Amino acid sequence: MTTIDENILIESIKNGDTNAYAKLVDRYKDLVYTLAIRMLKNREEAEEIAQDTFIKVFKSLDKFKGDSKFSTWIYRVAYNTCLDAIKKNKKHQNDVAIDEYTFNKLDTIDNALENIIKEERSVLIKNCINKLPEESSVILTLFYFEELSLDEISKVINIEANTVKVKLFRARKKLAVILEEYLQPQNRISYGKG
Repeated sequence: MTTIDENILIESIKNGDTNAYAKLVDRYKDLVYTLAIRMLKNREEAEEIAQDTFIKVFKSLDKFKGDSKFSTWIYRVAYNTCLDAIKKNKKHQNDVAIDEYTFNKLDTIDNALENIIKEERSVLIKNCINKLPEESSVILTLFYFEELSLDEISKVINIEANTVKVKLFRARKKLAVILEEYLQPQNRISYGKG
């Protein structure tokens, strides 16, 4: 959908067109839900947050000025709604330990990651990303799966693009630790008797 189409859709919604609103929800529901599940790690909560997000989007459409992509704005609303829920629940995920060994293996892991994402959008990677703390998991999801730029991610989570870059680097290191655990058994050479 082009920006022009989206602008027409937004105007239609503002004028009370419920079909236009249904189209909007249909277009973004998967993206919003994915973001919510990455942050909250709970299906029911993610569904609630997705619904809350679309209610907020509907109520605050007038605030959308068009200075960023509409998808970025929706992500931002979803992200903030998730943060509110996390603050309410006061859930804290354990961080993954990072050591020098992992740091040195980053390039290898990165190449493996690129290939897996390009070839199959792997369930493996999504499972590994789910094990990360919510902020790391969101940044990786937006960067790898939604293919947002650092600038776009910075608008979504409201931090400087340089800070996003640092956080993305750290998130990739954490992911490398988890991926290593998953990939190790497959990479061991088995010496059979034959």
